[in-house]
Amino acid sequence: MKLRKVTAASAAVLALALAATACGSSDDGGSSGGGGKKIKIGIKFDQPGLGLKEPNGTYSGFDVDVATYVAGKLGYKPSQIQWVETKSADRENALQRGDVKFIAATYSITDERKQKVDFAGPYFLAHQDLLVKKDSTITKGTDLNGKKLCSVTGSTSAQNVQKTIAPKANLKENSGYSECVASLQSGAVDALTTDDSILAGYAAQDKYKGQFKLAGLKLSNENYGIGVKKGDTATLNKINDALKSMVSDGTWEKDVKKNFGPAQYQYEPAPKIGQIVK
Repeated sequence: MKLRKVTAASAAVLALALAATACGSSDDGGSSGGGGKKIKIGIKFDQPGLGLKEPNGTYSGFDVDVATYVAGKLGYKPSQIQWVETKSADRENALQRGDVKFIAATYSITDERKQKVDFAGPYFLAHQDLLVKKDSTITKGTDLNGKKLCSVTGSTSAQNVQKTIAPKANLKENSGYSECVASLQSGAVDALTTDDSILAGYAAQDKYKGQFKLAGLKLSNENYGIGVKKGDTATLNKINDALKSMVSDGTWEKDVKKNFGPAQYQYEPAPKIGQIVK
């Protein structure tokens, strides 16, 4: 009898432990600890004005502000957010693996990407452009033929140049835009191509002020969406509702001006949810 009592007590303790573990788990691409539930969100770490990890370990930029607002509507405080760096070439994989709950990282909505992930939004409309040195004579896309051009692996900008804009450009692809800006500054490349919002952020940095200019070309329309795991309709709908609220309560406009104002970037009005500008 005594053995049975010990066994029953042990089973009860084990059941309580398992129940506690289940209650403490998180399905939001994060983990739970003493501080409560967490959510993992993918952003860029090297894009000033959009997603930047500051030297003091904090994060800034429009994508960071959008993601923080959305997370708040999903029930998470800023202190419960774990930021995860997601480079352009790894965004789909990060969602498929469950590394993050959602991604807000200048993530252009394309038909090809929609085969692998679902998109909320769009929440911002950018355009592909060129960043060149202040005295550059490059004024149109075809001027890139025969020139050294830098972009980032996995970006739609690199693909667009190769297919339609300047097939004879000598394209160099790096893992991040910071390397491209450094190459442009040193003269190793003649131009950097990506979205004008990203380029404006770099051009506005103190260490680059007065050195570069945007060519002012609208080579494509880039509809930024928030990526979620394919089939996660519940999260998708919640994020869309959050984005609508962000626009209607004035937070979207305020955050755009805060992040892009210093670069004197001429941004587009907030796009309508579900309406892609081709």
